[in-house]
Amino acid sequence: MLALVQARLVRKLLADTHGVPESDIEIRTITTSGDTLTDAPLSEVGGKGLFSKEIEEALKTGEVDLGVHSSKDMATKLPDGLVLAAFLEREDIRDAFVSLTVKSLDELPRGARLGSSSLRRSSQMLRARPDLSIVPFRGNVDTRLRKLAEGVADATLLAVAGLNRLGRQHEITAYLDPERFPPAPAQGAIGLEIRADDSRTAGLIAPLNHQPTAIAVAAERALLGALDGSCRTAIGTVSRIEGPKLILRGEILSPDGAISISDSRTGSTADPAALGHELGQILRDKAGSDFLKLFPA
Repeated sequence: MLALVQARLVRKLLADTHGVPESDIEIRTITTSGDTLTDAPLSEVGGKGLFSKEIEEALKTGEVDLGVHSSKDMATKLPDGLVLAAFLEREDIRDAFVSLTVKSLDELPRGARLGSSSLRRSSQMLRARPDLSIVPFRGNVDTRLRKLAEGVADATLLAVAGLNRLGRQHEITAYLDPERFPPAPAQGAIGLEIRADDSRTAGLIAPLNHQPTAIAVAAERALLGALDGSCRTAIGTVSRIEGPKLILRGEILSPDGAISISDSRTGSTADPAALGHELGQILRDKAGSDFLKLFPA
């Protein structure tokens, strides 16, 4: 449902920008492996690429000209011949705490069950509350809320951006402070993927690109790449633009949340990828090979 809402948003923006009816822009719905394999953590079934694999195959064959993605779900390295060419203005980057029984993370009773299949979220929750029990929790918003109602877990975490886009802000129990709980790299940003040699589509989507978002995402994805990051690694990051300066903070955590390593760097908005790569290398060096071996292979 969220993917379709995001595709419709892009269609409307394209139609309004170029003065054509929305009906002139076809939405091709493609079910991805990430949509169907909902019984296991992503780290066990193939990683983030499961949310884009089938769409990218359709791009490469020419079946579609544009892929609309939640940027946080994109693999660090894109397939040859494909590029993320534009980003819509970023939504709220925060995670939402959602519970039917308590009002905040601090109010959960000792030993409460928190539903999440995100290693980052699980690690951050265990850092704050080592007594919590983490239970696997994948699926769309309706599925996760149903699991809460059925008592599978006492609380879960969802991206605020997705709830906002679905008009489901009322489901949010509390907002998590991104300084305390840094979100996933590129969270809240819709990315537009095209064939690298498709200059026509590149020109059509260029007016939709929000440069501050593109700068932030470039830095955050470069940090992810420097850490060989995936859904198997607990990585959070926050970026902030102040004039010509880009301030980037990142953290990596052990799966149990007992160890966290963080740092920040300030650089130029002119080369965000370089800043992200630099910070990623710093975190990697500070962590050392023994720490990185804590993550599942």
